[in-house]
Amino acid sequence: MVDDLEAPPLTAISGWGMAHHARTRHLRPRSIDELKEALRTARTQGWPIALRGAGCSYGDAALQSEGLVLDCSRLNRILAFDEQTGILEAEPGVTIEQIWRHSLPLGYWPPVVPGTMFPTLGGCAAMNIHGKNNFAAGTIGQHIPSFELLLANGETVVASPDKNSDVFFAAIGGFGMLGVFTRIWLRLKKVPSGDLMVEAIQCPNLAAMVATLEAERTKSDYLVGWVDAIGGGRGLIHRANYRADPSPEATFRLSHQDLPKRFFGVVPKSWLWLGLWCLLHRPGMRIVNALKYWAGARAAKQPAHPQALVAFSFLLDYVPGWKRAYRPGGLVQYQSFVPKAAAESVFTELLRLSKEAGISPFLGVMKRHRPDPFLLTHAVDGYSLALDFPVRPGTRSRLAALARAMDEVVLSAGGKFYFAKDGLLGPTAPPRFLAEESLRKFGELKARLDPEGRFSTMLSQRLFPAGFAGAASSPVPHLV
Repeated sequence: MVDDLEAPPLTAISGWGMAHHARTRHLRPRSIDELKEALRTARTQGWPIALRGAGCSYGDAALQSEGLVLDCSRLNRILAFDEQTGILEAEPGVTIEQIWRHSLPLGYWPPVVPGTMFPTLGGCAAMNIHGKNNFAAGTIGQHIPSFELLLANGETVVASPDKNSDVFFAAIGGFGMLGVFTRIWLRLKKVPSGDLMVEAIQCPNLAAMVATLEAERTKSDYLVGWVDAIGGGRGLIHRANYRADPSPEATFRLSHQDLPKRFFGVVPKSWLWLGLWCLLHRPGMRIVNALKYWAGARAAKQPAHPQALVAFSFLLDYVPGWKRAYRPGGLVQYQSFVPKAAAESVFTELLRLSKEAGISPFLGVMKRHRPDPFLLTHAVDGYSLALDFPVRPGTRSRLAALARAMDEVVLSAGGKFYFAKDGLLGPTAPPRFLAEESLRKFGELKARLDPEGRFSTMLSQRLFPAGFAGAASSPVPHLV
């Protein structure tokens, strides 16, 4: 039984970026039976339900201030793994870290991973995450052959591209609005080594970065660009390819993959966010970015070097708790996805608007993308630029105004946004980047699978206050 199910105490929780908060009822079921019991109680009490995994969504996608946050992180069993096919069967609370620790000693790696190893598989499917290989591998949903979805009424639907395909292509990327993933099958990738061969490429401006990413994508397994958003858009691209390794067993070992816990073997990495906090202002970050760029210039002159898959893939995990350096206001990430023909001009304008507003993004990351078949997809044949903005007490209204100006630039160019990162959009934006037919189909599924509208989050209430059939009747302010 879930403890105190009838009246769980109110708990303060936040989005990963710490800029969005709620006091809510927070339950963590330990079995599918407890999950079903929680759904029954929510129906009886009339509570709306927000689904939560590891809480890695930057904004308010896993928050609910009026009802119940249903945390699936304890449903974390790997149920089976077929070494012949590479198909893993797991509960939704299994993390990316659990998956690679289970599979890499057997020569398999997750087909798509985010920048951190801690998100849950259910959360990754609900947001249809992408990684540094999106241009080649697509989103994670393209590697999920099937799943089980528990509906608000307690019924279970099994879906795949061939069975209940409408549910399949809507629930993946549907940000938890249709039901709870209770079992997911994921096709892993057989890899020739636990190492990648990595090299740096220096780019003096955004135009060079876009051109280089475009040229390199046909001969790379992974590509990611770091952008000095304060320094005008110069940056570094890191290109990686799987290492041809005749004896990969040593690199498959977990001891080879584990990130070091100390910096230079001396300073605990858990302390490093304090040093970052001292530099987290415009002058400090200008210095940090300049040093990174010139260090990268030296690295670009060196040949490709081996790097463990974990070290390359999960750069965000190198400094544990680094986000705490953004306290007390937290951070928001503004990530736009723009067709390739418009990427350079749009991203240049976003940086110009930021400079004009006097609000500097402290981190910029660019990736190459390809389209996918999911109903509420963020994917484009083009590029994304993710910009991390600190949230300060005196800049909230200016940051909201900047976001509105940037939205217009992105949307006018046919760009899109990503629900896992968003904390800034208003309700008039989704009908401009999601097809009317897609919203209509999703609305029909929502009415059929969740007729009471039980699954509802602060994000869905902010972006779809009038439902999923079309635009909100009037704009509402951005939430920061």
